[in-house]
Amino acid sequence: MSDFLEIHPETPQQRLIDQVVERVRKGGVIAYPTDSGYALGCSLGEKKAVEGIKRLRQLDDKHNFTLVCADLSEISTYAKVDNAVFRLLKAHTPGPYTFILAATSEVPRLLLHPKRRSIGVRVPDNPIARAIVDTLGMPLMSVTLIAPDDEYPMTDAEDIRDRFGHQLDIIIDGGACSLEPTTVVDLRELPPQILREGRGDTAPFE
Repeated sequence: MSDFLEIHPETPQQRLIDQVVERVRKGGVIAYPTDSGYALGCSLGEKKAVEGIKRLRQLDDKHNFTLVCADLSEISTYAKVDNAVFRLLKAHTPGPYTFILAATSEVPRLLLHPKRRSIGVRVPDNPIARAIVDTLGMPLMSVTLIAPDDEYPMTDAEDIRDRFGHQLDIIIDGGACSLEPTTVVDLRELPPQILREGRGDTAPFE
């Protein structure tokens, strides 16, 4: 059974964040809150954890993982960003957006779309998520926690524990999250393309 940690949504307790990060570094899979729904996360390039997430979500190899980053400096390590794209990212991070960008060679192959060599990147506006990646010192590999056959992300930590407690290492209760997923914006070419409308305002990209 997973550990269930109640972490303050605005002022996360660092001792609990440290506990989460230690488990992630050891290959664990966590469920954590974001500024949209809850998400699943694991360490960058941790193959066993990635496969566990794919099984839980029933994902195929074509599904893009997202790199949840602490700030824009991390994004530029893992994605190709020119000046125009950087300005767009700076204006809309942190926030409820996932940006699709061309991946650099720093991204593990198992995270890439097999044909497009693209990666999703995100800087969430959520204190718990940001504290995790800040303490980890590198991005968190992540996907939205949408249960198989459900349409919307899971929003309540106790529901996650009831349904997936035996498949996760840590579940963070950081309060209720939004039902809406992120807005997904493809920035590999300009003008941007909106791939999915969600919480983030699409007007700046249209």
